Amino acid sequence: MLKKFRERISGLTPFQIIVSYYFLAVSISTILISLPVAHKPGIELSFLDALFTAVSAVSVTGLTVVSTADTFSTTGVFILLLMLQVGGIGIMTLGTFIYVLIGKKIGLRQRRLIMTDHNQSNLSGLVILMKQILWLIIIIELIGAVILGTYFLKYYPTWQEAYLHGLFAAVSATTNGGFDITGQSLVPFAKDYFVQFITIILITLGAIGFPVLIEVKDYLLNKRENGQSYRFSLFTKITTITYFSLLIFGTLIILLFEFNHFFADKSWHESFFYALFQSVTTRSGGLSTMNVSEFTEPTLLVMCALMFIGASPSSVGGGIRTTTFALNLLFLFHFAKGRKTVKVFKRELHEEDVVKSLVVTMMAFMMFSLAIVILTLTEPFTLTEIIFEVSSAFGTTGLSMGITPGLSVIGKIIIILLMFIGRIGLLTFLFLIGKRSKEPNYHFPKERVIIG
Repeated sequence: MLKKFRERISGLTPFQIIVSYYFLAVSISTILISLPVAHKPGIELSFLDALFTAVSAVSVTGLTVVSTADTFSTTGVFILLLMLQVGGIGIMTLGTFIYVLIGKKIGLRQRRLIMTDHNQSNLSGLVILMKQILWLIIIIELIGAVILGTYFLKYYPTWQEAYLHGLFAAVSATTNGGFDITGQSLVPFAKDYFVQFITIILITLGAIGFPVLIEVKDYLLNKRENGQSYRFSLFTKITTITYFSLLIFGTLIILLFEFNHFFADKSWHESFFYALFQSVTTRSGGLSTMNVSEFTEPTLLVMCALMFIGASPSSVGGGIRTTTFALNLLFLFHFAKGRKTVKVFKRELHEEDVVKSLVVTMMAFMMFSLAIVILTLTEPFTLTEIIFEVSSAFGTTGLSMGITPGLSVIGKIIIILLMFIGRIGLLTFLFLIGKRSKEPNYHFPKERVIIG
């Protein structure tokens, strides 16, 4: 029996194995979250709602069909924390850590799985990368939990409650999970800029990409030790510039569009923090300091676009990713200039990477549009509400205009699929359904086709 199972596993591609691992994680999470001990007295959770919650947690999205604060017990809260960690850090990162703990050697097959799970392009240094990712995330979460937990002592009657809220808030923000146990996200802290500032830092550290954090760490240590210059990779340069450009763009657009609307009776600092936080959370955070449905339609559509782009590759977030968006813009610019190659920061991009970015974007738009059409047919909500929900699910963001609990069975299944695909990544999903084949050793005669 075990031999047959191993033979079946060995016949799967790395993409199929990764998806199988995440499917297994969702299945186990659904069982755990369905246990009576995970619920408050008198609360029952249907299978579909438990599955929805499990996928939302493992995909670190944050969309919920039930109130987390009113549904789950303290045990359930810790189960959710575990699910957020598995989804945020990644299956292969945790698996590698367990392998190292028990002294098992990381073979070539495991390295290929790690490479697939974290969108890496080569096999060298993967185990070290996994160790660094795990320790970085744990350290960030612990520091965030201590800071927020200590600060929450003034909000909650007991230190146990304060530090539980601090721990959950830190993990949810760092993993960009979007879950909360306040029952109101961060609305109670809408005027507490310290809580917002710490949360913004945690969301950014989780969404900007693990390789970026590691390179910044190496830069700081290298500078301190020998004072030599450190060269950041092209990935880090593109990712960082794109990430913060989108953050600034989102903040300015929200301020501009809501100046005479939501911000009309707000002070300048209230308006700024509302705009800044909502821009940051569209990267994949999911937490909010207000009811986003109070924004005007143009602002909501801009937020949809930001959620569609999502976070950076090899991070806790979803969407098409910041580098995909950047490569699309660079390709369009160079193509308009009549250039056949894309050059940036004195480097030339691989043609395969440019093609991948275009494929991911095209596939995302097709899937995005199909989901909107289906939900428009099955759900009694406005088009803006549906677009916002689909953007949030695909970007594994977790923001909602309040329609999630009212979704039909078909609507919930569509959102579940979007959240799952958003977590595993579109390239993994494409190779899962299409498989990778060897390049044929022959070519047909080429012929031009009229375009445009």
